[in-house]
Amino acid sequence: MSFSEISIYQVKPAKTDEFEAVMEDAVRLMKAMDGCQLLRFMERTHYIKEMQTIKEGLPPDQLTRIVKCVRYAIYWEFDTSENYGKAQKQLYETYWKAIEKCLLVPHDKILGKRINENLGK
Repeated sequence: MSFSEISIYQVKPAKTDEFEAVMEDAVRLMKAMDGCQLLRFMERTHYIKEMQTIKEGLPPDQLTRIVKCVRYAIYWEFDTSENYGKAQKQLYETYWKAIEKCLLVPHDKILGKRINENLGK
């Protein structure tokens, strides 16, 4: 059964270049960890202004300014929760201090198993 993490990072606007540079190295390490099956890293660049956008099938609106922070997300999937735990420890020991100093607030994690193993393949 796959074990997954979704992390949301709220990065200080002045630290985005530093955060992206650290994450570029960290993502390479994270993808190579035992049991890592999938890793996606993204920056929030768009939003849905109003329900009409969804109803009419229009593209989302692009963000035009930074209000408080720049948001990033990681989706990370492992074969087991044990391998996930080992990977977390390695990430903490190598990149965590550099990541943490870029954040406005502590990151938010959603952890759990993928419900349907056939989805997303």
